[in-house]
Amino acid sequence: MTDTSHSKGHQFHMVKPSPWPFVGSMAGGLLLGGSILYFRENQVWLMAIGFALTVVTMFGWWRDVVREAHEKFHTPVVTRGLRFGMVLFIASEVMFFAAFFWAFFNSSIMPKEAIGFTWPPPGVEALHVWELPFLNTLILLASGATVTWAHHALKHGNRKQLTLGLAVTVLLGVIFLCIQGYEYASAAFGFREGIYSSTFYMATGFHGFHVMVGAIFLGVCLWRTMKGHFKPEQHLGFEAAAWYWHFVDVVWLFLFIWVYWWGGS
Repeated sequence: MTDTSHSKGHQFHMVKPSPWPFVGSMAGGLLLGGSILYFRENQVWLMAIGFALTVVTMFGWWRDVVREAHEKFHTPVVTRGLRFGMVLFIASEVMFFAAFFWAFFNSSIMPKEAIGFTWPPPGVEALHVWELPFLNTLILLASGATVTWAHHALKHGNRKQLTLGLAVTVLLGVIFLCIQGYEYASAAFGFREGIYSSTFYMATGFHGFHVMVGAIFLGVCLWRTMKGHFKPEQHLGFEAAAWYWHFVDVVWLFLFIWVYWWGGS
C-alpha cells in the first residue's frame, strides 16, 4: 500500500472531475449520426467532426490515465479494476463481430431466391484465399508471436528486446493494413454490389479498423517504452495492448476460415 493509500485510508482512486465522459458521449453521438447522414445523403462533415472529437477524447483520457499511473494511483485494487474493464471491453467487441458473422452466415447458409439460391451470388468473383488473404494471415500470426516476445522481454527486464519486439509488431500491423488496402482496391466487387460484398467488407473492414487501432495502441506502448514508463512488475498498459492484439489475431483466423475460405468457395 502506497503513502497515498495510507493517507486516504483505502486503495481506491477517487478520480477528479473530468470532461472526457461528456465529450466522449457527444463524440459518439455525432459519429453515429454522421455515419447515418453519410450513408443516406453522402455528406461526410458531421461524421468527420464526430471522428475528430473521438480521437481528441481518446488522447486526452488515456493521457490522464498514464499520468495517474505515474502518480502511483494505480494500486493493486485499481489495477484489478482496469484489467476487468479491458476484459469487458474486448467482450463487447466480440459481440460486434458476432453480429457481422451472423449476417454473413444467415446470407450464405440459406441463400435467398434473389441471388439464385447460390453462394457466392452469380457474377461475384471471390478473392483467391491462398494469395493475399493467406499472406496477411501469416503476417498477423507472426505479429502475435512478436508481441508475445516483447511481453516476455518486458517481464525479464530486457528493454532492448522489448523495443525491438514492439517495433516489429507495429511494422507487421502496418504491412497488414497496406496489403488489405491493395486487396480492396483490386477486388472485383464494390461495397454496394449485393449482400456478399456488403457482409464481406463490413466484417473484414471492421477488423482492419481494429488492426489500425491496435497498431496505434502498440505504437503508444513503443513510445512509452523508449521513455522508460514500463517496469517488469507494473506494465498494465502494455498488457492491455497485447490482449487487444491477440483478440485481433483470433478474429482474423475466424474471418480467414469462414469468410475467405469457406464463404468464397
